[in-house]
Amino acid sequence: MTILVAEPLAEAAVALLKSQPGWNVIVSSPKEYANHLAEADALIVRSAVQVNQSVLDKAPKLRVIGRAGVGVDNVDLEAATAAGVLVMNTPGGNAISVAEHTLALMLAMARRIPEATQSTTSGKWEKKKFMGSELRGKSLGIIGLGSIGREVVKRARAFEMRVEAYDPYVTAQIAKDLGVALVDLATLYAHSDYITLHVAMTPETDRMLSHDAFAQMKTGVRIVNCARGELIDDDALRQAIDAGKVASAALDVFRVEPPPPGYPLFAGGKVIATPHIGGSTEEAQEIVGVRIAEQVVEYLKNGVALNAVNMPALSPEQYRTLGPYINVAERLGSFAAYIAAGHIKTVRLAYFGRIGENNTSLLRNAGLAGVLKRSVSERANLINAMQIAGQRGWNLAERHEARSGPTDSIRLELETDCGVTVVEGAVLLGKPRLIQVDGISCEAQLSGHLVYMKNLDVPGVIGHVGMVLGRNQINIANFSLGRGEVPAAPGEPLEAVAVVSTDGVVPERVLQQLRENPAVKLARSVEFG
Repeated sequence: MTILVAEPLAEAAVALLKSQPGWNVIVSSPKEYANHLAEADALIVRSAVQVNQSVLDKAPKLRVIGRAGVGVDNVDLEAATAAGVLVMNTPGGNAISVAEHTLALMLAMARRIPEATQSTTSGKWEKKKFMGSELRGKSLGIIGLGSIGREVVKRARAFEMRVEAYDPYVTAQIAKDLGVALVDLATLYAHSDYITLHVAMTPETDRMLSHDAFAQMKTGVRIVNCARGELIDDDALRQAIDAGKVASAALDVFRVEPPPPGYPLFAGGKVIATPHIGGSTEEAQEIVGVRIAEQVVEYLKNGVALNAVNMPALSPEQYRTLGPYINVAERLGSFAAYIAAGHIKTVRLAYFGRIGENNTSLLRNAGLAGVLKRSVSERANLINAMQIAGQRGWNLAERHEARSGPTDSIRLELETDCGVTVVEGAVLLGKPRLIQVDGISCEAQLSGHLVYMKNLDVPGVIGHVGMVLGRNQINIANFSLGRGEVPAAPGEPLEAVAVVSTDGVVPERVLQQLRENPAVKLARSVEFG
């Protein structure tokens, strides 16, 4: 067994690998590792080595790629999966380091440490100028209660801060166990003296700190971002700082890294900036190195895949039977997560027809992964979906029902504190298709750019949709309709649903225009990557 270590790894991790009987461990470098690919059973990388199709072609024996860290942007997951190579990472290994960096940045803003350092080292002694403030008693708003957000909670409570959090994918019970008040974004913005971001980058979170968001915040709020630069609208932050709405900001991540010379946010001295070092500590690097070594050992010796980030290999027979429905289940979960409102409490799946006669754990995990992909920074997949859902306190239920007829289907229900959303899908002509939403039949593709609408079945709605999308230069590729059979009350119009497929993304401003028609009760954008 040959283990190829392509980048610097903690000494303890290398020692663990070398201690395995009969293992040949090659410690190389990003410039030299390719010379050893032909004999490698396992490849361990960090972030410098790009594992693409070319690398995989040179490694015919490769069984597993271990990424010592969280992100796997440097690994071509599709190519690895096609080659039958498992990819695993080490999520949460740097959570404490990032959480500590978050608190360090908060303290630096509260006590004006960078300015005071610059003043003192230049020969000045300006004690009165640098009057600071305590963290004690201040309100901290945490957006995202994943592994890092939870570590921030622990440390903020030690500073006697009042903590509120927003995370629609965490149950109220989980928040209660953490001692955190779970609130909506508007409440968090209005209450917080400090706001820190710990969410994944999704279409929904892109530029979530916008002009509108800053307008809802306290005057004098301080912002921390150790997550993703794309979460903040730079122009909006700049204007909020200039207007005095935001007292200061501390950023470890940027939309473009490194920021270009003359970066507008750096003018004025109200922004503390660090070069994406939140997870860069000796301890974090030691942890992720040892963890990936342990995971590679466990997989190669016992076949147990921990923190896998791509779909596990299936036998040809399993794939023929369940493969297409794995795709259906995942896309149904994603669709439901886009259109549902509120905090998720329970996910239910029902399998109709022959597919229900099989072991449906893969379908269950695929459905959960689809829901989770809207909320988590780590990659949710067939391997880790159950674990992540459990961490968020979700309940899970499954049932299998026989059905006569040629079409098998999967039904997925999301129960939240705002109600229940039900979607059903099937494989039609070899492709995943939506066939029902909330009990209303409506067949549509589960791919590309979609707009989901719920409306009263009255004249003019279809024309309104066409007019709004047309004037915004958005082309309609397909338009699927369905309506209920019984009105909510006698004499009222029937309820209808529509799924509109478009050639491009439909932004929120256009969705708002769709909602201006009083018959339109809901309009949501749904995006499939």
